[in-house]
Amino acid sequence: MITPSQIADFNQNGYLTLPGFYDLQRQINPIQEVIHRLIGEVAARHGVTLSRPEFSHEDFDAGYLDLISVDRAYGGEVYDAVKQIPAFVRLLGDGRHETLMGALRPGSLPGIAAGGYGIRIDNPTEDKFRANWHQEYPAQLRSLDGIVLWSPLVPITEELGPVRICAGSHREGLRPVTRFDPRNPDKQGAYGLTLWDEAAVVNAYEQVAPLSAPGDLIIMDFLTLHESGANHGDRSRWSMQFRYFNFLEPTGHAHGWSGSFAAGVDFASIHPELVVSDPS
Repeated sequence: MITPSQIADFNQNGYLTLPGFYDLQRQINPIQEVIHRLIGEVAARHGVTLSRPEFSHEDFDAGYLDLISVDRAYGGEVYDAVKQIPAFVRLLGDGRHETLMGALRPGSLPGIAAGGYGIRIDNPTEDKFRANWHQEYPAQLRSLDGIVLWSPLVPITEELGPVRICAGSHREGLRPVTRFDPRNPDKQGAYGLTLWDEAAVVNAYEQVAPLSAPGDLIIMDFLTLHESGANHGDRSRWSMQFRYFNFLEPTGHAHGWSGSFAAGVDFASIHPELVVSDPS
């Protein structure tokens, strides 16, 4: 499933791409089918008539942009609903994820970050919910030693905005953050966290943006700097995220594997030394 050379690449670069990791027919298609149905259910609940073609795996999200053009809040309902799809939850607990964690972190005791899994929906030209350059740990906590499992439900093109990664950035440890994004002051919680001296930090690394397709898996270290690409396409970018962490890592062990924003915990209460209170 993963070779010694791939493990070495991950340790060096902080990320790894595994093409065709998931079985499309058995694991991905059932999720797409239910998403299609849920878009219709949310529309029906609000009396919105959608004119859309019959279901296909290529266009499973047909009608979604029409739905949110009526009321953006309806997209929030879809967002909350899709993470409760049984086929998605089954994929979250795929035993191969534990095997990957064990291969990348020998001797670890893997856990699933509660509140750290879901299906992102990044809409065209919408920036409010786009994740800035960040490390996963400040938003998730749990453990310094963890991995993000990222997999698309649509083919990721340059226009749709692939995830951007600073290769090798995990080796420099935790970075200070501020609570405020001056480019978008409406961002709150984890979305509002901004790297201190962001431009200088990210420009010090080679930046990569791997393209991917449904079934592919991109793995990132919890400390690897990455950001959501800007979506300039004509459809939403749908992607799945799972986060696994190591119960045995000392920092997480010391704070009881506390969750962060999704668990109602402010990162500053755990790591006040890493939050710059005055971004000016």
